[in-house]
Amino acid sequence: MRLDQFSGIVAFVKVAEAKSFTRAAAELGVAPASLSEAVKGLEERLGVRLLNRTTRSVGLTEAGAQYLDHVRPAAEDIRAAGAALREARDRPAGTLRLSLPWIAAPLLIEPLMRPFMDAYPEVRLSLIFDDSFVDIAAEGFDAGLRIGELLDKDMIGARLGGPLQMVVVGSPDYLARNGTPKRPADLAAYRCIAFALTRAISPWEFIVEGREVAFTPDACLVVNTLPLCITAAEQGLGLAFAVEGLAAPLLASGALLKVLEPFCPAYEPLHLYYPSRRLVPPKLRAFIDFVRANSHKLRI
Repeated sequence: MRLDQFSGIVAFVKVAEAKSFTRAAAELGVAPASLSEAVKGLEERLGVRLLNRTTRSVGLTEAGAQYLDHVRPAAEDIRAAGAALREARDRPAGTLRLSLPWIAAPLLIEPLMRPFMDAYPEVRLSLIFDDSFVDIAAEGFDAGLRIGELLDKDMIGARLGGPLQMVVVGSPDYLARNGTPKRPADLAAYRCIAFALTRAISPWEFIVEGREVAFTPDACLVVNTLPLCITAAEQGLGLAFAVEGLAAPLLASGALLKVLEPFCPAYEPLHLYYPSRRLVPPKLRAFIDFVRANSHKLRI
């Protein structure tokens, strides 16, 4: 392969993504004619047409689509390398955009948001909470936060905190009126508060005699945030299955009590994850290091 074969690859990727020579040229800060010549030269060296051009639009040919799939990761690495070098000259700076599940708000973000921003005043945080799985690269996030066992294989994961202990909780008043369940099978006789991300209720998982047993409650209340499950349990509406860290203040005050403790599992720790790249932006590295250094302040 000749060295000049690499010329025009970044230009081609940018045009393919922007679907316009004019928009791509503006983003790269070059003249549209220069961009057109770079892509044309690449096509001539490859011996195939990569883009279909009309006066109104630019689209990929079949060969162009296949070529884009192969070269886009390399082009992204080239862009990331340049961005990392520019950022490395100064303190961590810029906007750090994170995709987070709702449980991260009380467990991680609320305790550390102010001290992190005080320590790194040049970093702006953009925190988007969504319990569904997000393609962080496609959606423009620097990183996401999820339970470790659910990470995609092509992601790098940075562990934050320890395992997530699950608990079944109820108010003292509710348990006094209804009694305390002794085994997971007893839950069928209790009012339960369920979590559901979609229409399907998330099952409660237990360890019984060394085996994993799932229980799907016939819920009296279904919500899509775990903190609200805990609030409903505190109000005496029934039993809730949640991360212990979320209920810690109410457990400490006695407003909630734990039941079925011997059967409750611990899940994989939360992990901050990001695409598999050798170069991590300083703003993201600063956040990872800060969370790890302050893990003693977290309820995870």
